[in-house]
Amino acid sequence: MSETQATTQNPQDHWIETATGRLFARSWEPDGSRDLTDDALAHRAPIVLLHDSLGCVTLWGTFAQTLARATKRRVIAYDRAGFGASDARTDRVGAEFVRDEAQHFFPALCEQMGIDRFVAFGHSVGGGMAIECAAQHPQRCVALVTEAAQTFAEDRTLAGIREAREQFRDPAQFARLARYHGEKTQWVLDAWIETWLSPEFADWSLDAVLPRVQCPTLAIHGSLDEYGTRVHPETIAARVSGPARAAIMEGVRHVPHREQEAKVAEMVAEFLREVDG
Repeated sequence: MSETQATTQNPQDHWIETATGRLFARSWEPDGSRDLTDDALAHRAPIVLLHDSLGCVTLWGTFAQTLARATKRRVIAYDRAGFGASDARTDRVGAEFVRDEAQHFFPALCEQMGIDRFVAFGHSVGGGMAIECAAQHPQRCVALVTEAAQTFAEDRTLAGIREAREQFRDPAQFARLARYHGEKTQWVLDAWIETWLSPEFADWSLDAVLPRVQCPTLAIHGSLDEYGTRVHPETIAARVSGPARAAIMEGVRHVPHREQEAKVAEMVAEFLREVDG
């Protein structure tokens, strides 16, 4: 079987212990290629996926598997505390929650899963968290991929959140989200809507964080993204310290990996072939 025909093993589930409860994680490894040795796979840093404000492992769909196959790397996704299958939270999310993810929860994942080096891949607010991970762990992050990330609380972002708040007043919309978060659903919504629309969050930005990112960076963004303009990927590409580029996908909205799964996976694979770490 050729390398391009490689499939992926059945995903493996993991539980990560933290001071505030357990996190659920799932990993995929490419398999079935005689051209890809165990040493080659071990050399390549795994990709860690950080989900968006309403996301979880399940909502990545088939993308994680597609990404593992395209990049020939292990891919790991996890539910942030309070989301998906991870333990519930009752505290109010503070304005520094993006930074806190990289300081507290992400290191626990890496330690307990034996991740020494990693590629950080984040969608939406997960993109901001991925930037923080790259900045706070520069010796371990070999590459950064952001997708539909925000770098500050743009008016367009806030307007989209206000519109979503009205949509989730519909019991049917709420029930769809509850399929993934269960009894935690209202907390998940509040963690997104109330935090982003709070006065404390109005001045949030990644301006001071971006220059601390030293690794190669790819900033993916849809031209029709309803939660942010292209100022975000362009800011990322311009302000990180390592080599970087913005990739604008024409006609694509806020979830490129769902709208054009294969294309996004191949974009990331091509980028990481240049990194080769």
